[in-house]
Amino acid sequence: MNTVLLIDFGSTYTKVTAVDTVSEQVLGTAQSFTTIETDIIEGLNNALAILFEKTGKLEINEQYACSSAAGGLRMVAIGLVPELTAKAAKQASLGAGAKVIKTFAYELTEGDLKEIDRIDPDICLLSGGTDGGNRENIIYNARMLAKSTKNFPIIIAGNRSAADECAEILKEKQTIVCENVMPRLDIPNVGPVQEEIRNLFLKQIVKAKGLSEAENLIKGILMPTPSAMLTAMKLLAKGTRTEDGIGDLLGVDLGGATTDIYSMAFGFPTTANCALKGLREDYAKRTVEGDIGMRYSIHGIVDAAGIARICELSGLDEDRAKEIIDYLGTHTYVLPKNIVEDGSEKEVLPGTDYTMDELSHLDFALAGAAIEAAVTRHAGKLEEYFTPLGVSYMQTGKDLTKVTKVIVTGGALIHTTRTAEIASHAFFSPLTPMSLKPKRGDILVDRKYILASMGLLSTVYPDIALRIMKKELIKDEP
Repeated sequence: MNTVLLIDFGSTYTKVTAVDTVSEQVLGTAQSFTTIETDIIEGLNNALAILFEKTGKLEINEQYACSSAAGGLRMVAIGLVPELTAKAAKQASLGAGAKVIKTFAYELTEGDLKEIDRIDPDICLLSGGTDGGNRENIIYNARMLAKSTKNFPIIIAGNRSAADECAEILKEKQTIVCENVMPRLDIPNVGPVQEEIRNLFLKQIVKAKGLSEAENLIKGILMPTPSAMLTAMKLLAKGTRTEDGIGDLLGVDLGGATTDIYSMAFGFPTTANCALKGLREDYAKRTVEGDIGMRYSIHGIVDAAGIARICELSGLDEDRAKEIIDYLGTHTYVLPKNIVEDGSEKEVLPGTDYTMDELSHLDFALAGAAIEAAVTRHAGKLEEYFTPLGVSYMQTGKDLTKVTKVIVTGGALIHTTRTAEIASHAFFSPLTPMSLKPKRGDILVDRKYILASMGLLSTVYPDIALRIMKKELIKDEP
């Protein structure tokens, strides 16, 4: 037996997964509250104690970790045009596992600079202009950033003919000059930027967030948790040199504060008479809907879907739905499964008249609406226009209509008997007829919450990580 311990230091929970790489199986999983404010090792030890209660004492041979603790990797991205360099900068940041707090375009204003200082990001990505193109914008924005009162690292990834001048302007700051994130029009170059983001995360962000004590106990915190998730999704889709993947897929991670969507597909147009508009997107794409989450961002779901849609899915009337949503927004720990001990659907939550039945139906509606909105935002869309030869189309973003695998994870999807029914909201709907969401497909559920761990494991044992995912992801039917 060769036991590998995989650790995810999350903002709320520290999750541990033990894997035997010889038998290629998950030995056990556990979680405990993250203790970043005191000693992060305390939360880890608590999680390990729970794990060993399930598995018995394990002799750990290797340990690896990822982290989104203390708010994760927070970034701001700056570009020239919103649809081009600014979008490329955001894509690069998200693909590196960052949480993009805000994207700025054109020339920074004094108000923008104040907002950047208020955000005080872990990293600022400064881009703008294709190689040999516009120089003035990125140089102007470098001068604005030089006035910042904060000392965050700045990655310069814009027009190569302006990069050295930007570095000179920002010489009092910590800067890294990188290849242009968009060297040619409409063609992103995100790999080098993502590598620099990852290096910064490993070298200093881990230390700044108080994780260095944990790093001393393991073989380093290898990556941000979202990067581990993206790595797992890409491995699952593409496979390795010796092990086939499952093909193009869509991934959904529905959380309490955010909803992360992943797509592994090139997404080129499949509609007749259709041209691609705007920036070509990466095969491996991640988006984060920071306003859509099951508890901390519960009102964002309502704003995105509309209260009428929530009522339609839940069967509750509008006043009752709003009342319970307001309650859950301030009582974020309340979950339907926590409410009753005897299984009675009519049991009420203490201090309220909310029944288990109402809360279960509302959570079902919220989860479905969250996925509906988040996947619609992630997927591409068509615009119809008329020419002398008839109807033609313009595609923005990825065409995911041919994707036939949807991978789902997150508490609201794992701890329910209606997983497939909720996840089916990721598929095409007549409500958004121009959306390029998947038309239909299989729903695979990460019941043991192992995807981030498998992304970590794949850095050392890619074939084993892939085979474990194939075995552990459970096909669910509506």
